Amino acid sequence: MKKLFLLSFAMLAMVTVSVAQNAIETSAPGTVVTEDGAMIEFESETIDYGTIENKSDGNREFKFTNTGNTPLVITNAKGSCGCTVPTVPKGAIAPGESAVIGVKYATDRTGAFSKSITLTSNAVNAPTKVIKIKGTVNPPVEAN
Repeated sequence: MKKLFLLSFAMLAMVTVSVAQNAIETSAPGTVVTEDGAMIEFESETIDYGTIENKSDGNREFKFTNTGNTPLVITNAKGSCGCTVPTVPKGAIAPGESAVIGVKYATDRTGAFSKSITLTSNAVNAPTKVIKIKGTVNPPVEAN
């Protein structure tokens, strides 16, 4: 009876480890995820504003595509601070369609910046996704 229990426990442990390894391999970067569901793929996950003038246009867009086979819904978008304001598409993005996430940075703040936007969606490949903006804002020009 003791051998049967140990054998059962060993089999269960091997199955658990095997399933865990498969899950890790499926979600590793660069692998093809074959799950059904929405999938979000960005053209770029970081936007570099470069060096910009004080109080210049702080609006930028992240373009993405739903590469999955069900509609993609972004349920939340939150900037890392109040100076970074994201806007997301209303409603679902159909499979194969592209859309944009707008970001407005408050360019009245002088100096280098690096901010993040955390997205929450129904994407099977990235239910929580962090995209980033960075750059430098020049000091205001002094009037003579």
